[in-house]
Amino acid sequence: MSSTSADHHTGGRGSGAPMRRVSLRNLAAHKVRLALTVLSVVLGTAFVAGSFVFTDTLQRTFDSIFDDTATGVDVRVSPEEQGTDGVPLADAETVSSLPGVRAVAPAESGQVVLIGPDGSAVQTGGAPSIGTSYVPAEQAVEEPDPYVAGAPPSAPGEVGINPSAAERANLAVGDDARVLVPAHGIVDVTISGLYDPGTDTGGFIGVQFTQQQAVELFTDGRHAAYVDVAGDGSRTPEQLQADVQQALPDMKVQTGDEVRAETEAQVSQALDFVNYFLLAFGAIALLVGTFIIYNTFSMIVAQRLRELALLRAIGASQGQIGRSVTLEALVVGILGAIAGTAAGIGLAYVLRALLNAFDLGLPEGPLVLSPRTFAVSIGVGVLVTVISAYAPARRASRVAPVAAMREEASGGAESLTVRTWVGAVFTVAGVVALVIGSRGTGEPAAATVGLGALATIVGVFLVAPALSRPVVRTLGLATRPFGAVGKLARTNAVRNPRRTSATAFALTLGLMLVSVIGVFGASAKASVDELVDNGITADWILSGPNQIGVPEGVEGAVSELPDVARAASLHLFSAEVDGERETGGSLDGSTEGLVNLDVVRGSGDPGPGEIIVSDTKAAERGWDVGSPVTVTGADGKQTRATVGGVFVSNQLFGDLVVSDDVYRATSPAVGLPAILVLIEATPGADADTLRADLEQSTSRFIVVQVQDRDEFKGAQAAQIDTLLAILYGLLALAVVIAILGIVNTLALSVVERTREIGMLRAVGTQRSQVRRTIYLESMLIAVFGAVVGIVLGVAFGWAFVSTLRDQGLGTFQVPWEQIVAMLVGSGVVGVLAALWPAVRAARTDPLDAISES
Repeated sequence: MSSTSADHHTGGRGSGAPMRRVSLRNLAAHKVRLALTVLSVVLGTAFVAGSFVFTDTLQRTFDSIFDDTATGVDVRVSPEEQGTDGVPLADAETVSSLPGVRAVAPAESGQVVLIGPDGSAVQTGGAPSIGTSYVPAEQAVEEPDPYVAGAPPSAPGEVGINPSAAERANLAVGDDARVLVPAHGIVDVTISGLYDPGTDTGGFIGVQFTQQQAVELFTDGRHAAYVDVAGDGSRTPEQLQADVQQALPDMKVQTGDEVRAETEAQVSQALDFVNYFLLAFGAIALLVGTFIIYNTFSMIVAQRLRELALLRAIGASQGQIGRSVTLEALVVGILGAIAGTAAGIGLAYVLRALLNAFDLGLPEGPLVLSPRTFAVSIGVGVLVTVISAYAPARRASRVAPVAAMREEASGGAESLTVRTWVGAVFTVAGVVALVIGSRGTGEPAAATVGLGALATIVGVFLVAPALSRPVVRTLGLATRPFGAVGKLARTNAVRNPRRTSATAFALTLGLMLVSVIGVFGASAKASVDELVDNGITADWILSGPNQIGVPEGVEGAVSELPDVARAASLHLFSAEVDGERETGGSLDGSTEGLVNLDVVRGSGDPGPGEIIVSDTKAAERGWDVGSPVTVTGADGKQTRATVGGVFVSNQLFGDLVVSDDVYRATSPAVGLPAILVLIEATPGADADTLRADLEQSTSRFIVVQVQDRDEFKGAQAAQIDTLLAILYGLLALAVVIAILGIVNTLALSVVERTREIGMLRAVGTQRSQVRRTIYLESMLIAVFGAVVGIVLGVAFGWAFVSTLRDQGLGTFQVPWEQIVAMLVGSGVVGVLAALWPAVRAARTDPLDAISES
């Protein structure tokens, strides 16, 4: 009768209201626990929201720039393939004679370096630095950029520049300056005026020459990069496009709208990569946060077993208990997701300010807050939180009232057998896939490794509770000097293996990713070192900016020095050889003393009209010494050549080395600047004297760096370190969330063990001993998570590096110093994470704790 009455009062209509009040009051009563749980949701959601806001802002700004692209252009003519000489100027004359054509404007442009009055290159921060031609309005297809000061260039040696470039370079109208054009060297100029380019993005440098001088500097005199066409209005752009295509069937002919759409699509694709990249880290942060939320709600349920049992005893149904816990998760998710979205907007502000501080040349504009950003960010935050709390809620609903009221909170007594065996199967399958994938190269191998890594992570997560006991006990040997306190810490760390593994696994994921990146970085640097040590024998290496290369004239300037035995320029080469695209290099001179080629047969120096090929490529293509081949450039230029030698495959040159005459016969003239100039010193030359002479002779080229082999390797390593620093900075979020998870777990664990701690204090345990116990327990959990994460990271790094051996990552390297630092750091992090929970535990009043029911 009483049971029926209870059911009537709690299970009938409106029975959800009391349970909702219980859930909300429970949240309000545990503000610290609520704040810690909400914070883990905030951090993960903030990254997702920040990613959307940042990339949407970039997209909107670029869209406004594209609105002005190819304005007034009805048709653009360009080569079908990149890397050619361009559009013949004779074709431009052909187009100008077509009916309906008002104006034809060949494009003359190329990369430049503006040199300021102080003799240094003006930095763009990654923004374009372009030289173009100024075309008067009566000859122009597009409306020319308006000049806001001075006048457009009217004679060779005069240039116009954009105002932001003038400000950066500290130049004004009438000032003398210099411009470095890679294919022509230094050009002395005078600033004739300042023009408004419409959207003057941060860092952008635009230098306008007269059309005559632009043709000399940026073309071979016979071709243009592309040709813009404007109609007289008598024909539509589509009709004009058809006429031009018929006249020039071998060229790519687009309308102005198609040019704008293509440019926009290319930049959108680049922005998509940025978005996916940032969202990937947001997903990692949410994944790590998921473990923390799951762990938190598991402990909350364990602590409230008696409370939930009492609710069951007075008539609450299983569904009501489950919905009660889910409601708490929903509230946490909503609060965390809203706060996280707001934090993400702030993160986007900070990210843009940070990138602008590094002077990366990003366009400026107001932040874009789209409804999609709010919907996705809040939706993801709430969904992840509710899903994370589902298992604890389900477990809470199945609690038997009488059993729960007569036992302490427990979660470690459930059998781990089935979970462990399933995890072992996943782990073994994952390891097998890793090994299989590591034996191949390319996308299929990388995909196999990726699936293997995923299976291994799932397997290790399932095995982790069973694994935690032996590993933590082994790690616990380090706590023996602490006596009984150390033993108690070990016991606490293995008491609930599910909780220990879930707490540690958040840190495992973070350090696993850090380890993978560390292995990539160490392997990349080791591969570069090996490449330079085994491939380059030159005493000195001259290099320039990545997009500029070594300016024309540098080799000649250093060749005359008395201590230089020989200098040669190294070029990249790409062309069709007997019908298939091949890549390699060209050295304009003998390889002896400059590069090391392990010659199998024939000569290691390609003579006039010769190429030398790698042994793997020779076997693949059926070539041998004396084999005739046809080399075809991107614009169809063909030349006959002969295989002069075969060498052991070398990452420095790729699969072939061509003679200088073959390179120049099949490569566009505008692409000839070298990527490196290699120098052999005369025997007995003084290194310091030669360095000073090299720096003096190249000083007028401004951007040239003089390095020995060790310095060159260090410069490449510095570029790798810069990339790694960005990745580590993003991954720091996941590690911070993991640390908060340890704090959260320990704080809840202290609450759960209040009576136990009170008993210890009652029998004489000092506060300092209680604190030390919590410190050691936290350290063991953190180091366990770090060990598992590092082992996984090194294994995954090895597998992925193995799949990239054909891309130059031929050396696998483990960053041992970093690994030791991470292990030590994890122990320190464990202690720091335990500071607040330990102090809270030490302040436990023995009598109050023991009297708790």
